[in-house]
Amino acid sequence: MRVLMSLIMFGLWMMAAPVLAQPSAKLDPSAAEVQLLAPKQGLFALLNPNPKAKAERAALRADRKAQRIAAREARQMGGADVASRAAVKHGVQYALDNKPQGRWWCVPFARMVTGLSLRGNAKTWWEQAKGRYQRSQEPKVGAVMAFAAGKSMPKGHVAVVSGLISDREILVVQANWSRGKVTLDDRVIDVSDAGDWSRVRVENSGESLGRVNPVNGFIYNG
Repeated sequence: MRVLMSLIMFGLWMMAAPVLAQPSAKLDPSAAEVQLLAPKQGLFALLNPNPKAKAERAALRADRKAQRIAAREARQMGGADVASRAAVKHGVQYALDNKPQGRWWCVPFARMVTGLSLRGNAKTWWEQAKGRYQRSQEPKVGAVMAFAAGKSMPKGHVAVVSGLISDREILVVQANWSRGKVTLDDRVIDVSDAGDWSRVRVENSGESLGRVNPVNGFIYNG
């Protein structure tokens, strides 16, 4: 036992020696970030767990992820749809603040976000919009993406375009894609042969792309 305790004390002394030898050393911000992100190692870490440092590392990782996402959006959108994206965010907040009773459905959510005066099942929106709103096969931030009825979605579905990533990839906000929930900035990939957004795959809650779904097109309010 005495030998074991001696080995432990020697190990602690060896780990603390570099710090004690440089009491005035200062880390620059980048070095401090690396220190926070690096996993603690050695006997000292096992004997002295530090929940605060762990929480700081988690917060730093989350902050860096948010910065990467923001930078990616700015880079991808090139500023062209910033105003429209801000309007979508405002519409989403309005919808969340004025949630109807019961569970979220895609139709009232899309209507509240965009102001489109369309009702009924989502599968009817494309024909309802004819002659009333602009329709297109090209996505635009703030437009409603009108899914056609299919075996898996007999009543169709509607979502609102919230960002443009490329000519074959966009982001949408929507309700009830995940049962009864509102989800923000889900990825949608165009998998149609003609590149006309007639067939898409949508990101699921696990960040994987789901089944292929038919789409009628996009409806613009304005």
